[in-house]
Amino acid sequence: METPSVATAIWLMAAFDPILIAVAGYLGWKADQAGKLVVAVIAALMAAVLAAWAITAVGLPWIAPVGGEHPSLLPVRTIAALVWSSAAFGIRRMTQRA
Repeated sequence: METPSVATAIWLMAAFDPILIAVAGYLGWKADQAGKLVVAVIAALMAAVLAAWAITAVGLPWIAPVGGEHPSLLPVRTIAALVWSSAAFGIRRMTQRA
């Protein structure tokens, strides 16, 4: 088995990006239909990648940097955005029923 080119810790940092969590959670909470989670995922992914790229370009340290020598890990971020927005959507639906 080959060693992965990107360490597992980097994958986890991309999944736990605070901007990704905030945007996906907020939009997932506000979604009134499950189909709108697709929009939440795309918006959270774009916001997180653009913010991480801008922060990295300025030279500030960031939990999951995006740039020339740093991987963007878009599949990991996409799955994480789906998980975070779905969790917020599900929690809101459960609290409204109670």
